[in-house]
Amino acid sequence: MANFIRNNIPNTVTCLNLFSGCVACVMGFQGRYEAAFCFIVLSAIFDFFDGMLARALNAHSIIGKDLDSLADDISFGIVPSVITFSLFKEMNYPDSVAPAASFLPYTAFLISVFSALRLAKFNNDTRQTSSFIGLPVPANALFWGALAVGAHDWLISDKCHPLYLLILVCLFSWLLVSEIPMFSLKFKNLSWRDNKVSFIFLIVCVPLLLFFKISGFAIIIIWYILLSLLTRRSK
Repeated sequence: MANFIRNNIPNTVTCLNLFSGCVACVMGFQGRYEAAFCFIVLSAIFDFFDGMLARALNAHSIIGKDLDSLADDISFGIVPSVITFSLFKEMNYPDSVAPAASFLPYTAFLISVFSALRLAKFNNDTRQTSSFIGLPVPANALFWGALAVGAHDWLISDKCHPLYLLILVCLFSWLLVSEIPMFSLKFKNLSWRDNKVSFIFLIVCVPLLLFFKISGFAIIIIWYILLSLLTRRSK
């Protein structure tokens, strides 16, 4: 009995990730972007701890791995799609693209498709044990959630053309499955030399969050992508 409980603790936390993602979907459809973002963050926390608990308890399983990917595609794939879908619905469509107003919002679900491809690639790519190839799905979800909260008024104003948002959807969908190496925040030790990139990243994140609040998360994801590109070129 004790072994059964121990082995299912990580899966229980994964299910909490999935549950939070489902609630975030509802919040996204209702246009309650701050609440949706909070549940994305909650899902990311559960996603972090289920892997950590699986390693600490030596409770790895094939079911747990598959369940984790399924939960992640809901919480970090479908949720940002739903948020973006709702943003498309709120936007002002100029006469030049008015006929596209009925179907353009559905392009938001490209994020879900490419998130699923990203997760399948991650599960079968042996190169991604200590770093990432392409943008991680939680980072992508945090970007869209924070963008919807921080830039909402501008996104639905006449200043923002719907095609701008479509370009952003296509760009981040590509980043998910790109071959761009991106660093991980997994620390094997606390030495500056071994974790210089991660420390630089975190140091810059602090003022961004203090100054920009929730919007800072979107800027942080852009900072993460840029730093990954810069460190890639320096290697």
